[in-house]
Amino acid sequence: MSVATKTEKIQRLAELTATKETGTGASLWKEAFRRLRRSKMAIIGAVVIALFIVLAIVGPYLAPYAATAQTWRGEVFPNQGKFVGPRGENWFGLDHLGRDMFSRMLIGARQTLLVGVVSTLIGLIIGFLIGGLSGAAATLGGDAGKRVDSVIMRFIDMMLALPSLLLAASIAAVMGQSLTTVMIAVGVVQIPVFARLLRGSMLAQGGADYVLAAQSLGVRKRRIVVSQIIPNSLSPVIVQATLSLATAIIEAAALSYLGLGNPDPAIPEWGVMLTQAQRFFDNAPLMSVYPAVGIIITALGFTLLGEAMREALDPKLKG
Repeated sequence: MSVATKTEKIQRLAELTATKETGTGASLWKEAFRRLRRSKMAIIGAVVIALFIVLAIVGPYLAPYAATAQTWRGEVFPNQGKFVGPRGENWFGLDHLGRDMFSRMLIGARQTLLVGVVSTLIGLIIGFLIGGLSGAAATLGGDAGKRVDSVIMRFIDMMLALPSLLLAASIAAVMGQSLTTVMIAVGVVQIPVFARLLRGSMLAQGGADYVLAAQSLGVRKRRIVVSQIIPNSLSPVIVQATLSLATAIIEAAALSYLGLGNPDPAIPEWGVMLTQAQRFFDNAPLMSVYPAVGIIITALGFTLLGEAMREALDPKLKG
């Protein structure tokens, strides 16, 4: 996807909240919530996300065995292609080191959620600061502010021009293998998206009547930005955060697949489990299927809810 296409999609989402009130006088979010309640896609996504969050919270306490317990090491012989599939005491079978796959899947859910949430927060917070500064400068900063905005946006465009996975892999390769590295690498990739999205939404709000009224009353520009423009510009950012959680989980799994994930066996993570299982796919395909299905379903849940929220904010997208 070219940088122009990325920018156009982000700008379109930012423009969805340019009008604060709908034709019936109801707030944009109230109307959006009404549409979400009638959307099967939103309901399915919300259910999947809720189940995943509950699993991530209580999973480690429900796991029958420790993540590193090689209790059945003597029953597994990877070099001979001998593995143990699902059975009564091991519902998902054993991995190549004789560890219980069901327990590792339950414990790994928390790490997968942690990677997605933390990396999204990194991108959101830094992108919010950059986008807020750029949007404030462009909206109420005059000619000097527009020059500042132009410089910041050119830097953001440079980041958007780079393929996200390539940028994340480069950062992870420089920083070394660790869970923290994966979260930082994926978070940095999200920064330009949130920055441009907030800046575009602030530009759309900059010409609203309430901004002009506040200026005419002599309200300080900083106060207008902080108390009026930014709060009314957050709707598309919230939608993007939901979509970014799905992207973060997938990109973290991709980094793990490339050998840049967390190498600590005591901290199972679905992406790392998928990477470790690929060598034994011919003899034990279920070792790859379990973490892959977990990643796919989780990412799908966040994507369904995010897309439903985007459609609820802009019903024209349904057509």
